Amino acid sequence: MGYVGNIEEITEQNSNFRKVVFTGNHLQLVAMSLKPGEDIGEEIHPKVDQFFRVEEGEGKVSMDGQEQAFSEGFAIVVPSGTLHNIINTSLTEELKLYTIYTPANHIDGTVHASKEDAMNDKQDEAFSEKVNA
Repeated sequence: MGYVGNIEEITEQNSNFRKVVFTGNHLQLVAMSLKPGEDIGEEIHPKVDQFFRVEEGEGKVSMDGQEQAFSEGFAIVVPSGTLHNIINTSLTEELKLYTIYTPANHIDGTVHASKEDAMNDKQDEAFSEKVNA
């Protein structure tokens, strides 16, 4: 079975740093919410392409040292092997976005309430490293 859902509503209502919504054989849909001033953290996915869609908020994306501002409605594509970070530049509003990984980059069903939870999840980190090995 595939997935059918109102991703805009799911994304806007999500308050978790990361919430895996759907995992398929070759892609993964994840809702994200960044607190004011929060970032995802610099990372590289050697074998995973990533697409972001911004539903609410504003920020900037850094890819291989180049920065670009974005706001609601923007799409961002990060090719595999690119050093990247997503930063919420607002001091008052959350940044609501969803991302599609190809292939999946997190354990199916993963929910990280905070960035700290994500950083401390060694099982999910090991899964991501295996995907990218």
